[in-house]
Amino acid sequence: MLDDLVPDDLRERVAPLLPPHPPRRRRYPGRLPADDRAAFRGIVYVLCKGVSRRDVPAERTGCSGVTAWRQLRDWTEAGLWPRLHEVLLAELRMAGLLELDDAAIDGSHVFADRGYDYDKYRRILRRRGITPRIARRGVAHGSGLGKTRWVVERTFAWLHQFKRLRIRYEIRADLHESLLQLACSIICLRRLRTSF
Repeated sequence: MLDDLVPDDLRERVAPLLPPHPPRRRRYPGRLPADDRAAFRGIVYVLCKGVSRRDVPAERTGCSGVTAWRQLRDWTEAGLWPRLHEVLLAELRMAGLLELDDAAIDGSHVFADRGYDYDKYRRILRRRGITPRIARRGVAHGSGLGKTRWVVERTFAWLHQFKRLRIRYEIRADLHESLLQLACSIICLRRLRTSF
């Protein structure tokens, strides 16, 4: 099994957030619910390896890919992923590792390089109520946009480590967002680990 795929410290943070299984019927109770650890391992396997849910090796993860997908759907509807991300962000704040100097709180500003320095783009952004912060062509470097741009590029590089996020395969937007939130949670956990 791939126990190293879902480390114990991540599993410990997820376990109290998991919703309880629905009660089974007395008559025709159906199958037993899937093991949460195996389903979580299957979800992380899909996120990291980028395979479709049909290609998840059940002998390595402990459940089929379809079972993992069903748990992803159920846990998404229960709101597990935003709560997990909030828990890890709170831990980062308490450890003093969350730097909010370069955080984008809302989408009211756009930072772009010289390639987008056209009045056409500035007008489109202003019409939508967005303040453009675009470096001017022909002006010496040093506008300070590179510092903000670097943070964005670094974040994309971290997210592209998760192969399932490189190309959007999920039809349902909420499931894609859940995988994105899980990836962000894993990135936060890695940051916590490097601080010790």
